[in-house]
Amino acid sequence: MSAQTILIVEDEATIANILKDYLSRAGYLPLHAENGLQAIEMIQREPPALVLLDLMLPGLDGLSICREVRKFSNLPIIMVTARVEEVDRLIGLDSGADDYICKPFSPREVMARVTAVLRRTHPSEVQPVNSVVEIDEESQRINIAGKRLDLTPTEYRLLRLLVSRPGRIFSRAQILDLAYPESEDVSDRIVDSHIKNIRKKIAVLLPAADLLHSVYGIGYRFEI
Repeated sequence: MSAQTILIVEDEATIANILKDYLSRAGYLPLHAENGLQAIEMIQREPPALVLLDLMLPGLDGLSICREVRKFSNLPIIMVTARVEEVDRLIGLDSGADDYICKPFSPREVMARVTAVLRRTHPSEVQPVNSVVEIDEESQRINIAGKRLDLTPTEYRLLRLLVSRPGRIFSRAQILDLAYPESEDVSDRIVDSHIKNIRKKIAVLLPAADLLHSVYGIGYRFEI
């Protein structure tokens, strides 16, 4: 499964780096533009799957960028801004933005919005991760060797996270942060328990396969 590119248009390096880190950990390929002209050039050269667009930028502001992009592309745009007045919200959406997030924001909220907008604007199909694993984003199902794994919603999120970055080691803390809803009160032991259950279910379909690897003292990784 090839990673979807997300363009971050943000002049504050700290915010851009936080978003890049969270997007990478969620399996996306983040790109960064510091200003509007650079962003438009990057979009025209190789359109990303989605744009996270800051409203307050030097030179061309976010609204102007959004309107300019809408002249040649319908790619999804999420506006990010510190302006909270309702008029700004309406102006932002009227300019062609698909969603609107106000600062300060939770990076996890941004990830949830990105996922929701991509699902809405890019109707997903079954995506082969490799010859063994397939992910059906729309129905939230994972197939192993052509057969459906009987996963709970939590197990689906956890396994999808791991298979999105084959070979990457995810710590238990990262798994808790990225695969579990913020409202859930969970611990490292819960992650271990879910991994154990997923392994059992995979073993039913592929008895000889060892897809989820424990990395002592760190966490887990998915690898064929």
